[in-house]
Amino acid sequence: MLIEATEKFVINLLNEELDTSFTYHNITHTQRVVKDANDLAELSNLDKAQKELLLTAAWLHDTGYTKGIKNHEDESVIISKDFLKQQKCSKKDIDAICDLILATKIEAKPKNQLEKIIRDADCSHIGSKNYLEISELLRKEWELQCNKTFTEIEWLDENINFLSTKHRFHTPEAASIWDKRKGKNLSDLLKSRKKIGSDEKKLSQKKEELDFKKNKIELPERGIETMFRVTLKNHITLSNIADTKANILLSVNAIIVSLVLSNLVSKLDNPSNDYLIWPTVIFVGFTVASIVLSILATRPNVTSGKFTKEDVANKKVNLLFFGNFHKMSLKDFEWAMGEMMQDRDYLYSSMKKDLYFLGLVLDKKYKILRLTYSVFMIGIIVSVISFAIAFKFYGGIS
Repeated sequence: MLIEATEKFVINLLNEELDTSFTYHNITHTQRVVKDANDLAELSNLDKAQKELLLTAAWLHDTGYTKGIKNHEDESVIISKDFLKQQKCSKKDIDAICDLILATKIEAKPKNQLEKIIRDADCSHIGSKNYLEISELLRKEWELQCNKTFTEIEWLDENINFLSTKHRFHTPEAASIWDKRKGKNLSDLLKSRKKIGSDEKKLSQKKEELDFKKNKIELPERGIETMFRVTLKNHITLSNIADTKANILLSVNAIIVSLVLSNLVSKLDNPSNDYLIWPTVIFVGFTVASIVLSILATRPNVTSGKFTKEDVANKKVNLLFFGNFHKMSLKDFEWAMGEMMQDRDYLYSSMKKDLYFLGLVLDKKYKILRLTYSVFMIGIIVSVISFAIAFKFYGGIS
């Protein structure tokens, strides 16, 4: 069926080739036009052939946007002709569908019932409860595609002018469905325009206040503060987890070494237990290696704890890390902190550095910790195997 083939073709085309900056003229808009065209066709009692031409044109009418916003109706016609020829449509039907597509041009005047219906369906959002939200999508599209920017008042005026002077529904069926809501939308736009106009004086005063505040020291926004607070808290939690894991492994290995030294090593003096020497050495070696790595994972780094005024002036020192100031006098530290708090860029830079270097420490901790657990695991396996071999092949001989 032609309509089903057209639907599949258009959905694939728009999904794959339409630029994402088309926030209004996209697949959602096309589907809405098709639905509303079908509703109007039912109310108008169109025959099957007319309805097929109408819905096919409705699906194809905005495919030209895949080539750009300029002359998109003409591009839609070119795309449609190629597609319809592949579908073995007659020249008469192809011409009729292309005429319907061209009828959606804003300056075009519909000449027959089908052209009137597709024009009304194309602008059906004007009679929708979601008109304001949908019009904002068009506003965004114009900003991205046409480099047109509007103030709130300019956009309200644009919409008021379009609804009141430039637009009308061409079919009685569309007027009966959408005219009432169109009037409500126009009324809402006029109310908003009036409210904004009455608030212009207040807005002017607020603008002066904002200009004054911009000259003051701007403190970090709450959202940014929250981001740093949560992220730093998570990093510190991860660091505590790493230290806890390292301490657990350190304690376990210390207990193992104590037991080996008190119970197993004393038995090695007996010549009959010589076969246990190498398994014991392997076991103790891996245990000691695990202890050393656990200590390395938790061992703190020592920093100089000093900075100069030149470092502060050049924003080279991170005052949020204690290792950079623990040897400085309180007076110098207070001065440096005061300088940083007056410089928003310096403050953010210090917070970012603190977060970054804490991440480097975490990376080092977890790499060593992973190596420690690997050594401990391999050590246990190798030790058990070595003891098993020693008992099987040498224990009986002794």
